[in-house]
Amino acid sequence: MNIGQAARRSGLSAKMIRYYESIGLLTPAQRSGSGYRLYGAADLHTLGFIKRARDLGFSLDEVARLLELWRDRGRASADVKALAYEHIATLNLRIAELASLRDTLQGLADHCQGNERPDCPILDELQAGYEHRLGPVTP
Repeated sequence: MNIGQAARRSGLSAKMIRYYESIGLLTPAQRSGSGYRLYGAADLHTLGFIKRARDLGFSLDEVARLLELWRDRGRASADVKALAYEHIATLNLRIAELASLRDTLQGLADHCQGNERPDCPILDELQAGYEHRLGPVTP
C-alpha cells in the first residue's frame, strides 16, 4: 500500500510516517518503480505500535526503546516494566504540575469579579509573574 493508505489505516498522517522513517523508528519503506513508498502488514503493525505508545505519552526516545524491546524476543519483561514505571513517574510529575496550575488559575478566576470594572486578578497575576522575571515593565 502507498503512504496515503498506510496513513489512513494506521491513524497517522503521511507526514508523521515520513518523520518516523527519517528518525529510524520505522524502517525505510520499499519503493515502487516510480519512487513511491510502499508499506506492508509488518509496517502497519509497527506504525500501530508507535501510535499507541505515543498516545500513552511515551517520548520518541522511549518509543525507540520500546520498539527495541518489542523486536527482541529474548528480552526480559522486567525491562519493559521498568520503562513503563519510569514513564508513570514522569506522568505523575506532570499531573501534579498541571493540578497546581489548574488550582492557581481556579483561584484567580474565583477572585475575578467578572463585571464591568477593569480590575482583574488574573491579569494582575500574569503581569506580576512577568515582572518577577524581568523587572517592572510599563505596558
